[in-house]
Amino acid sequence: MTRAPANLLSLRSFLLTHLNLDPDTSRPQDLEPAEVGIVGDPAHRGGYHCGSDRVVDRDYSVVESPRDQAGLTLDAAALDVGGFSVSSGGRTHNLRSFSVWCVAQCVAGTADSRDIREIIYSPDGTRVQRWDRLGRRSSGDASHLWHTHFSFFRDSTKAGRDQIPMFRRYLTAIGLIQEDDMSAKAESQINSLFSAMFTGGSSMGRRVDPDGVGPEPESNSVVAKLDYTMQQVDAVLARLVALRGADAGPAGLLATLTPQQIVAALPPETAAQVAVEIARRGSTGAGADELA
Repeated sequence: MTRAPANLLSLRSFLLTHLNLDPDTSRPQDLEPAEVGIVGDPAHRGGYHCGSDRVVDRDYSVVESPRDQAGLTLDAAALDVGGFSVSSGGRTHNLRSFSVWCVAQCVAGTADSRDIREIIYSPDGTRVQRWDRLGRRSSGDASHLWHTHFSFFRDSTKAGRDQIPMFRRYLTAIGLIQEDDMSAKAESQINSLFSAMFTGGSSMGRRVDPDGVGPEPESNSVVAKLDYTMQQVDAVLARLVALRGADAGPAGLLATLTPQQIVAALPPETAAQVAVEIARRGSTGAGADELA
């Protein structure tokens, strides 16, 4: 049975918390629970409001993107948002202006909008338009005159990715909620640091084996590179001790060795790089003292 995934339920709850200003009374200006839907009604077949048990042959919500093909589960991957009207910052904000703002974020390619496949909406209450990330369609049926439809790539739903950030930015932008800038910044920095330390990323350079040539899988995390560096340093110091004997400490060893002897103690790849640098400095008048 098609189900509502946790991440879209969280987004639904977030919107209702801030846009259903009087939860005890049904008012036209509020976003009411019945106006925020995820799973299509029992007769609904095909599209992002359906999970794998209700998709149809050649369903566009599955076949047009590898992200949808890889993410197909029983979870629906869509959210409908109905009408509301709130006053904030001296202006009135409603479903129309909200929808236009969301489309603008998708067009701009903001990081928190990249899981959105399409938005079907009305910018003025008379025309229905569709923004489609894949450029397949540009319109929708008349029901979207009074509600806005968001489709999310199914892989993001399968992964349980948080979809609140873009909508939080909207409510912050219109002044309806106050973002805790310090908390948000600290959370972002902690996440970035954790990712760099233990995961790495494509921008962090080559991958290394923390054990040098050991059984550990290669990684480009900071921890892996520190382990790899210390393993290499230990190996070089061991070679230097073998050259000069165990009586001198590392500082004493380096003071008594020539650049050529240091190069000889390095792993072949590193030695080649150091040799090139020594040659370059020699050609510009830099001596061994400068290299040290």
